[in-house]
Amino acid sequence: MVHKETNLRLVVAGLLLGILMAAMDNTIVATAMGTIVADLGGFDKFVWVTGSYMVAVMAGMPIYGKLSDMYGRKRFFIFGLVVFLIGSALCGLAQNMEQLIAFRAIQGIGGGALMPIAFTIVFDIFPPEKRGKMTGLLGAVFGTSSVLGPLLGAFITDAISWHWVFYINVPIGVASFYLIFRYYKETLEHREQKIDWWGAITLVIAVVSLMFALELGGKTYAWDSTQIVALFTIFTVFFIVFFAVEQKASEPIISFWMFKKRLFATSQLLGFLYGSTFIILAVFIPIFVQAVYGGSATSAGLVLTPMMLGSVAGSMIGGIFQTKTSFRNLMIVSVIAYFSGMYMLSGMTPDTSRIMLTFFMVTVGFGMGFSFSLLPAATINKMEFRYRGSANSTNAFLRSLGMTLGVTIFGALQNRMFYEKLKENVMGFGGEGSEAFAAIDPQKVFQAEERTKIPADLLDGITASMSDSITTVFTYALIPIAISAIVILFMGNERVETSRKPETTTD
Repeated sequence: MVHKETNLRLVVAGLLLGILMAAMDNTIVATAMGTIVADLGGFDKFVWVTGSYMVAVMAGMPIYGKLSDMYGRKRFFIFGLVVFLIGSALCGLAQNMEQLIAFRAIQGIGGGALMPIAFTIVFDIFPPEKRGKMTGLLGAVFGTSSVLGPLLGAFITDAISWHWVFYINVPIGVASFYLIFRYYKETLEHREQKIDWWGAITLVIAVVSLMFALELGGKTYAWDSTQIVALFTIFTVFFIVFFAVEQKASEPIISFWMFKKRLFATSQLLGFLYGSTFIILAVFIPIFVQAVYGGSATSAGLVLTPMMLGSVAGSMIGGIFQTKTSFRNLMIVSVIAYFSGMYMLSGMTPDTSRIMLTFFMVTVGFGMGFSFSLLPAATINKMEFRYRGSANSTNAFLRSLGMTLGVTIFGALQNRMFYEKLKENVMGFGGEGSEAFAAIDPQKVFQAEERTKIPADLLDGITASMSDSITTVFTYALIPIAISAIVILFMGNERVETSRKPETTTD
């Protein structure tokens, strides 16, 4: 028994390392992007560094989920780890932006397997009464790594070099590989099934087209340009074809019959809605601190720590109590805290104290944290073993899609509002409002040396515009959170399953 418990802990440690590495990757790279562009050049292409990774991750998630149901979790988790590590090493060796973009896509091919399969393995190896605590732990690591990434990325870039933003994955991934390979013993009766190749192909084309449209729209090309319209058209056509193919496939990549289950369907919608609002906190809070308060890049990353602590607490509490009450009751607590925290953030001004901002961040993080452990658990609850991988991958896919749509839509809104507010706030400055507006370089407020050179009145106008634009985004974010509250009411009173035994061991 002692031996078995030790092995279980080592398997969980391996899964936690895999989640830490995958969840942190995008945010840790984002803070190093300025330095990477300065070194490699290719400013006109840097958006693809993130875009190529996200496209590969999202396209792979449902496919890995289905394959893990058919042929086992272990082999595809390890495959994802190996490919991710190869991609990471290559990214660190990249000599130009084109190489970095290609190597990031390789990273993404591996990364799409790690998160959903890790949660599924936990459901396989632990009895129902222990799953809540374990999913709470995995969810806490996911939340922590997502907001720890910007701070760690800034530190590594400043203290060592941007190459180590990628190299740091290697020791973490190797440790995860050893623990899973050595101690996770899967006992799965393989079933002969047909692989839904047409479903996989049409899904990949649809997702790739959508991601490229969202990444390039409003940046490289105008939203109404031929290129963006064509990408959205391709997405629409292939998504319709994918839906039609899945209806006829004997073993579909995404089993739409799952959405007939109330708890599953509501959990997927909540994953999408929570993802779309969670991402804007990680993006805009550091910007607010650096541009409005005048903090450094490191302090801007550090300000996410209260949200991280709150999300860890929420995730752990959600995991522990999911065996004692229904998913709906816990998610009601979640959405109340989440809405309250976002509402308080929407009322921030340049005069808001750091203490109050910390309180706002803890509150919103606490509410958000519940979703990290509860939604994956609700997704797989009472689901047959052979469907768990597909179910959890669907949840991870929709959360990632929500994050991508959220950062794109809210990002465009913030940018438009900032320049509208800026034009209002500088009109009349120096007697020539239009000339002053044309001469403004907002990027200077992020640079301590340049910030001191900006006239006080103009600096106040810029910071007020930045503050107003960000709080406007938080105000609009209340809409999907309010919709989440309505969705939660339809979850039903279902509790976590507490009767089945796990199908796999670690002996």
